[in-house]
Amino acid sequence: MTMTTAAASTTPSTGSPSVAVATGPSTGPRRALDWRLRFGFLSLIWGFSFLLIKVGTQSYAPFQVTLGRLAFGTAVLAVAIAVKRERLPRGARTWAHLTVAALLLNALPFSLFAYAELTIPSTLAGICNATSPLWGMALSLVALSEDRPSRVRVAGLGLGFLGVLTVLGAWQGFSGLDARGTTLALLASLSYPIGWIYVRRTLAGSGGSALSMTGAQLFLATLQLAVVTPVFTTFPARFPLLPLLAIAALGALGTGLALLIQYGLVTEVGPTTAQMVTYFIPVIATAAGVALLGESLTWSTPVGAVIVLAGAALTQARRRA
Repeated sequence: MTMTTAAASTTPSTGSPSVAVATGPSTGPRRALDWRLRFGFLSLIWGFSFLLIKVGTQSYAPFQVTLGRLAFGTAVLAVAIAVKRERLPRGARTWAHLTVAALLLNALPFSLFAYAELTIPSTLAGICNATSPLWGMALSLVALSEDRPSRVRVAGLGLGFLGVLTVLGAWQGFSGLDARGTTLALLASLSYPIGWIYVRRTLAGSGGSALSMTGAQLFLATLQLAVVTPVFTTFPARFPLLPLLAIAALGALGTGLALLIQYGLVTEVGPTTAQMVTYFIPVIATAAGVALLGESLTWSTPVGAVIVLAGAALTQARRRA
């Protein structure tokens, strides 16, 4: 699941940090655990996030799932900030921009995915998440004049959206498709690149550390959900254990720990390699949904997903110097 934060200003067509955290592989000491193992673990926990959302929404309201997710994720980062004795960001303007980033990159997309999975399979939600690079590419044509795409990247954009139509079964008139849930999932994936562009314009080079900026952003997103949730939901009469554990795992592992791993990868191997995790997420989400939740799978879903991922990969191509 795409989890970009304001601490890492991103290119608009990707879901991985590329500016404020690191711009290339680290030359520091090697970590105890090989980066390939951490890359694989990150792919797994983000791929399983859509299954965890589905399990959580079976007993709790979508806003409650998102609030719990953000609270557990913030707690993990708060512990990391305390251990490393990081300073929180300073300045009213920085906090104001972080508030907007928290809405666009966390509170809004997380809530939209939770509501979407009330009516669509987790497999479809995972594939919709993979369209974020496509939306980012499309938005960059309008919002970022310095990021002019090549013909290959434009072709990737067209190919990617052809894959979306394949997944949705456009030739069958989208029969059997829940339009509302699918639209919410696609809007969630659109929210990420909008947030990336906002961050790139307002917070790039702000000077805060990745950890402190990320922790502050998640804290603000938690506050936003803490205000919204009581207005639109009622307090649960009971707390089923399995869905509650799913929400805790979604927050502590799929949000807090995942961000720590992601930034470690960016620092060690660079953003280009780290962002490749984007292409494993829908594969794992689909496998988990089918194997563990018994979700149905037609031929158009995996075929369309491959086309989406191929198009997304092409949108990341860069002109040779």
